[in-house]
Amino acid sequence: MGGVSIGAVVLLVLVIGQRLVELRIAKRNTVALLARGGRELGADHYWLIVALHTAWIGTLVLSGWQQPLLWGWVGVYLVLQAGRFWILRSLGGRWTTRIIIVDEPAIQRGPYRFVRHPNYWLVAAELIAVPMALGLYWVAIVFTLLNAAMMVKRIRAENTALASLPEA
Repeated sequence: MGGVSIGAVVLLVLVIGQRLVELRIAKRNTVALLARGGRELGADHYWLIVALHTAWIGTLVLSGWQQPLLWGWVGVYLVLQAGRFWILRSLGGRWTTRIIIVDEPAIQRGPYRFVRHPNYWLVAAELIAVPMALGLYWVAIVFTLLNAAMMVKRIRAENTALASLPEA
């Protein structure tokens, strides 16, 4: 390993930038949903999600900035971003990083027609693709396992929330 890998730095900046934009969108949508009478469920474990993603990004930055890129995995990450856009577009103002329910039927368009919790599947794939793009196999394994354990609780809470919504 030599010096800085420009490709790795660009990928890391892209990932961090994407996450920051998502947090801004999520905050705006959360405020709007709560103003419409929404209520949050699963707040007790939200800090785990924040901690996991912060640790993942921190680990990527500390371990990945000198790594040469594996372009096939970069391609996987970019394809996943098309999926993220589809998810965000499908949920519109109801997309947030928290579980906020409003008295409206669940969204049934976009990827939600085909699979439950597509955003969680996409995030799980990202937690693999980005470290793999940097050759950090151990990061992909460790954070995938941590995320899977956390998602058990998260999906249980979200399913409870979805069951409380009116039918379409």
